[in-house]
Amino acid sequence: MIRMTDMVKHLLIINIIFFIGSYILPNSIDLLALHYFESDKFQFWQPITHMFMHGGPMHIFFNMFALVSFGSALEQMWGSNKFLFFYFSCGIGAALLHTGANYYQFHNGLNVLLENGVDKEVIFEILNQGKYSTNWTEYLSQSSLDGMASSFIAPAVGASGAIYGLLVAFAFMFPNAELALMFIPVPIKAKYFVPGLLTIDLYLGLQGSSLFGSGGTGVAHFAHLGGALVGFIMMWYWKKNQFNKNRWDR
Repeated sequence: MIRMTDMVKHLLIINIIFFIGSYILPNSIDLLALHYFESDKFQFWQPITHMFMHGGPMHIFFNMFALVSFGSALEQMWGSNKFLFFYFSCGIGAALLHTGANYYQFHNGLNVLLENGVDKEVIFEILNQGKYSTNWTEYLSQSSLDGMASSFIAPAVGASGAIYGLLVAFAFMFPNAELALMFIPVPIKAKYFVPGLLTIDLYLGLQGSSLFGSGGTGVAHFAHLGGALVGFIMMWYWKKNQFNKNRWDR
């Protein structure tokens, strides 16, 4: 069994502190979660701080379990500095793709409302209150309106994007390692497991649904894919340029 490495341990502790703090400080979600960049609640530090916020005990448990399981193996191979750089790069990449998907969905709805004479300032004023007008269903279907409103209002939390980057890196480094999910008792090699998981996320992201329910359940699938994409690009680049021959200082 691989021991927990130092940087993974530090990240684990910080995540736990943030998680406990989110219950003590009621406005921490407004300050530290990732809000849509056109929202009044957006702050420049949120693409970083949202990685340490979680929506509940099971959310943080699964993310931290994956961090310890996959992150420790990668940190032992790379050293602490390279691992930390990779982790934050994937987390920020997750935030960027998630924001891009939200921008696309929000502005599709916004353009329809503007074309039908709804005042832009009124739209933003209502959305910044965490609400939307039911009158807008005259121009948008309920599902389109829900998607538009949630893209603007719902903040993103969690280390999942960075974790997905670690999964991709693990599959690069240990392609034949066997992994399993609780509801899939048969172990699957990492080189098949990770692409399969990403395919499911892409499908559910495009459908606006979740593995554990129907409809919008708040799962940021494009954040997962963003972290995985950055992880893939970095691993491909490092492998191509023989980056592993030049280990970073610990």
